[in-house]
Amino acid sequence: MPKMKTHKGTKKRFRLTASGKAKHRQAGTSHLAGRMSQKRKRNLRGCVTTTDTNSKIIRAALAGNSY
Repeated sequence: MPKMKTHKGTKKRFRLTASGKAKHRQAGTSHLAGRMSQKRKRNLRGCVTTTDTNSKIIRAALAGNSY
């Protein structure tokens, strides 16, 4: 059987934690931040983890490759 390929878009956007959850950057942080309140910008900082259901789908798309 052929090997399962890694989904390259998923690879660029997610990283798996040691427990198998998927970390990602929050949406809305790349530009046009001048019109946001300071509280909103502060809360968008850092990484967040996805739900267990989404983590399972992301893990399958990564095909065992987390970078």
